[in-house]
Amino acid sequence: MQKAIMYDMLSNYYKYRDPNLHILYYQKHLERVQEASRDFQDQYRHPGPLIRIFHASPGAPSVDIYLNGRKVIRSLAFKQETDYIPLKKGDTYKIDIYQAGQQGQPLLTKSVKVEDGQRYTVAAINDPANLDLLLIADDHKVPKGESKVRFVHLSPDAPAVDIVVKNGDPIFSNIAYRQVTDYVGITPMTLMLEVRPAGQKKSVLEIPPLRLRPNRSYTIYAVGKLSGQPPLEPLLVQDTLE
Repeated sequence: MQKAIMYDMLSNYYKYRDPNLHILYYQKHLERVQEASRDFQDQYRHPGPLIRIFHASPGAPSVDIYLNGRKVIRSLAFKQETDYIPLKKGDTYKIDIYQAGQQGQPLLTKSVKVEDGQRYTVAAINDPANLDLLLIADDHKVPKGESKVRFVHLSPDAPAVDIVVKNGDPIFSNIAYRQVTDYVGITPMTLMLEVRPAGQKKSVLEIPPLRLRPNRSYTIYAVGKLSGQPPLEPLLVQDTLE
């Protein structure tokens, strides 16, 4: 709300000095008030944290996911991501991952700490022998009419990479395995991107055209293996709830 208050003050200041600036700042004030209202309503609907599970472990079987001892996801396959799951309150939660349909020894048991009002992606990563969880904080808030995008490197045998606009400049540079970039604001458009080893000119992966819609935030994942199976490929996921 601080920006809404600032724009309101500027609008009042220019009310009789410059009508055009008065209208401009008043419109910005209204946009910020509406944005704050949407955020408040969203937190009211989901006061606790939201988490989703993403299977990004190349070579791992389909899995069942248990949260604090209760099965919440059944037969999640590689490259699949669940919808957001609402939790009652921010706390530490134990996640058990079992091979789908089995209840013997879990493939992994790990705890994650989440906070009220936040959204998270919990990614199952690494090769099956070294399965691990990566907790990623998601941000769905986008300035009205804009888009934003980030990149997450989840290919265990790929080097650090640059994400480059085809025939253009890098958007993200020198991103290592497990690294999560900040979001970058982008005017809604169709993006043509490619993945290059950091600092090099030759592409190792062309990303299919990405249509970024207004009022949406997105994550581009690199999953799979550079050498081996399943092969390296990009996945585009929307972080904004419909």
